[in-house]
Amino acid sequence: MTKNRISLYIILLFCLLLTASCAHKEVVDACLKGHTYGFWGGLWHGIIAPFDFIGMLFRKDVTMYAQNNNGCWYAFGFLIGSGGWGIIGGKGIFGKSKRC
Repeated sequence: MTKNRISLYIILLFCLLLTASCAHKEVVDACLKGHTYGFWGGLWHGIIAPFDFIGMLFRKDVTMYAQNNNGCWYAFGFLIGSGGWGIIGGKGIFGKSKRC
């Protein structure tokens, strides 16, 4: 790697950290009462994530990720539901690759 490329990466990393430090912290205490979402809730939210994203663009009360979740099992369900490992999209588990 050249010095110019390393310098560019350092500047980009600094800009990323600078913009991330300006993010506002939202108060979510009202969201943390009531039903706690687990694996199945995360799976469902992952499946409907593309529609939630479109809804987020137009409404402030729509979110993609439930604030009141149980942690890793919700995140795991969300990852699988959104196709985060490429199981749903592409060739999937049983897809065959074509070789020339």
